[in-house]
Amino acid sequence: MIIDCHCHAGPGDGLTGPWDSNAALGRYARRAREAGIDRTVLLAAFHSDYGAANAGVARLVAAEPERYLAFAFVHARRDAGRIAALVRKAVEEYGFVGIKLHRHDAPITGEVCEVARHFGLPVLYDPVGVTSVAELLAEQYPDVNFILPHLGSFADDWAAQLALVDHLARHRNIYTDSAGVRRFDLLEQAIRRAGAHKVLFGTDGPWLHPGVELEKIRLLRLGAGDEGLVLGGNLLRLIGRG
Repeated sequence: MIIDCHCHAGPGDGLTGPWDSNAALGRYARRAREAGIDRTVLLAAFHSDYGAANAGVARLVAAEPERYLAFAFVHARRDAGRIAALVRKAVEEYGFVGIKLHRHDAPITGEVCEVARHFGLPVLYDPVGVTSVAELLAEQYPDVNFILPHLGSFADDWAAQLALVDHLARHRNIYTDSAGVRRFDLLEQAIRRAGAHKVLFGTDGPWLHPGVELEKIRLLRLGAGDEGLVLGGNLLRLIGRG
């Protein structure tokens, strides 16, 4: 089974760009099917109210539960004091399987990590190149699994991505995804140094083409077992369905 662990969807209300506007799934869904992607983890677009955004994502999951999973998006600063309530609703009412947050909103906090620990959920946190946070997360929350996507930097920050490879290799609970990673040699290095069990396939859909992102994994020329881990096995293990 091929699982895309990183696709945005649902309502956005900022209108500064695609990232905080409505993220429709139509073209992504067609392209994903054509590429052979079986399931997708949905994440909200940036929004002024992640409770509302998560509800929009939940409707998409409910319409096609055999195809979609979801992570609950939270804002570490704006939602402070109610993160547990947001996540509880997402888990218990919507069936969400992880937590998502982005340093563009606010840096990750202990509150988010404690909630993840309580519910036994992985955390997908985009550090926007500040990959040194992996050291603190690994040391202070060794029983929580963290996925730092884009090899740590969607902005193609070579130094940040190189540093994250080291964190992947040293820390048991630090993972990454392949979404939008352009420096193919670093993606290869991450697999070689940290192991295929530390990298997840992601696309950053609906904005990046899922077929193109999937081809990067094929070009790694992994053995069947390792490719299976990257393309879905790792995600299933982190959400407790492995």
